[in-house]
Amino acid sequence: MNGKKWGSLLICVALVSMLAACGKSNGNGNGNSGASPSESSASVESASQAANEDEELVPEAGAKLVVWEAQEQLEYMKEVGAAFEQQYGVPVTVEQVAGGDQGSRLSTDGPSKTAADVLTLPHDQIGLAVKAGLLLPNDVFEEETRKENVETAVNASSQNGILYGYPKSVETYALFYNKDLFPEPPKTWDEIIKFAETFNDPKQKKYTIMWEFVGYYSYPFIASYGGYMFGDNNTNANDIGLNKGDTVQGFEFLRSLKKILPMNAGDISYDVKTQLFKEGKLALNIDGPWSVGAFKGSVNFGVAPLPKFPNGKDSISFSGVKSYYVNAYTSYPVAARLFARFASSKENQLKNFELTGAIPANKEAGEDPKIKDDPYVSGFFQQFANSHPMSSVPGTDLAWEALKATFISLWDNPSLDIKTSLDKMVQSIQDGLAAR
Repeated sequence: MNGKKWGSLLICVALVSMLAACGKSNGNGNGNSGASPSESSASVESASQAANEDEELVPEAGAKLVVWEAQEQLEYMKEVGAAFEQQYGVPVTVEQVAGGDQGSRLSTDGPSKTAADVLTLPHDQIGLAVKAGLLLPNDVFEEETRKENVETAVNASSQNGILYGYPKSVETYALFYNKDLFPEPPKTWDEIIKFAETFNDPKQKKYTIMWEFVGYYSYPFIASYGGYMFGDNNTNANDIGLNKGDTVQGFEFLRSLKKILPMNAGDISYDVKTQLFKEGKLALNIDGPWSVGAFKGSVNFGVAPLPKFPNGKDSISFSGVKSYYVNAYTSYPVAARLFARFASSKENQLKNFELTGAIPANKEAGEDPKIKDDPYVSGFFQQFANSHPMSSVPGTDLAWEALKATFISLWDNPSLDIKTSLDKMVQSIQDGLAAR
């Protein structure tokens, strides 16, 4: 730990101490008052323990951490927690919280001091979290983080020029295919539809393809037909493109797939399709690298880019960066920083890849033979080339909610008019933005 870092940390401590005093008096509950007292006391204590500029950062006395992790990475995170405790003497409790729920849980549980100290967020969720004062910046380890990780991951983990995240993985989704059913992966939707004619048997729960009906996985039906979430590369929330281009045609094609996937959207969940794919009853599964570990040893599978659409266009997926973040309300900001740094190291990113298939953001890890020679990663990398990074601007949450509701409604209710539904969806997002 060099003197410059400690100097920066102590300056921050002084500033947050002053803010804390203000926060206690006004009780505004915006995320600044709850975090600052704990950060100032813990950081001052640790700084006083640093006798010189070479001494390492020391966790608070009696520190103990809670970390939130999604189901598919639970066992991996427990291993990381145990290793951290062995090295730093800080106990780590890992609690299962779905990846999509951690941001919303932080917004309610953070101020009440019941949220995890460290959590994982996809980069599109940090805009609101930062605006609400829910995250501590990655200030102590900023230099190392920028140097060690790919630039896109660092930029995605930042907001308004300030780095908050400790990059964990980069990702998009692709096509998992059962090699016993598809020796070569299908390259077009036409091939998939033709295969379904002889493979599908709903009574036996046999289906050709599945994906979850949320905006993240269903986005190709918009983007490959000229639509988009926000303008200016997903940075301009004033330009909503979810009903532009030929998106009506994209949704018409989506609806036509009901004949090969005759299920209501609510009946298609991660657990359902994962189990069916393991059993060989689902031939194709649209999912991300985090699910590779779930299928190893249970099914003979490969990973390929998503199929081309009938309009001849490649499937454009959403891509993103997941990073660890430190809760601004943590009682142990030093220990939490140390854990986020520890968990995001090259070694642990490689471990995450080995156990779950998560693709590292660390540059050196990306050059490791474990990554370069892996038979599954190439499919994700190919799909990544045809992806749009998710937006992180405030208002993205409104778009996700509206997209999910619209996809489900149009899939489950064939009588609904597509254009009218898309226009209403965009108007609802605009109204929500205006009300903030």
